[in-house]
Amino acid sequence: MATSTGNAVAELVMIEQQVKEVVSHLVGVMDTSAQARANPDSPDVRMTTCTVNLETVDAGLNPPRSVFLYQEQALSKRLNSPYRQRFLRIAVSENGESVESRGFKPQNPKTLIGLCNQSDGERVIPSNNLGKAVCSVFLKPVGENYIGQTPEDGCPTNYRGAVSITNTIILHKEGMDTLDRGFDAAGNLLWGAKDSPYQFRWVKPQ
Repeated sequence: MATSTGNAVAELVMIEQQVKEVVSHLVGVMDTSAQARANPDSPDVRMTTCTVNLETVDAGLNPPRSVFLYQEQALSKRLNSPYRQRFLRIAVSENGESVESRGFKPQNPKTLIGLCNQSDGERVIPSNNLGKAVCSVFLKPVGENYIGQTPEDGCPTNYRGAVSITNTIILHKEGMDTLDRGFDAAGNLLWGAKDSPYQFRWVKPQ
């Protein structure tokens, strides 16, 4: 029994360390400018991610040693008009077997534009602005990288005509590759990467 308990504790400690590693893979500034130069059909997008603190959070939303991030994506030529804004909660998954990145859609996104330009102490978010949980990606280490996917049947959405989205991401030392796709009710691909992933590369790691 003691050995079994010891193994469980060791595994939890290991995954808690993986939470920290996933956070370090995400925080900073990346863009797809290199991919856009190589392929004019690919958009030049900038992704900016930073840690945030929440004023008060229900215990059910804030597992021990979880980390909250704010992330925004915008065309590199329109950084003041992000087309996607999310809070991410990085934590040990409920089954204790992976790192869960749970996305939340902010209640008041316009008030958050450029949040990562503020100092750490200023990035305090009222809990009622966390918004609704929209999707989770579950990540596991593979060699030096982390690979994560949404649940097999995707996540519900109403974005650009799609009713579900799927996403596969690879976190690596050069940045992140992401293959996100939107599908209609019949399972037809409406938007997203068809063949190759969007290739975000570091501009400025934290």
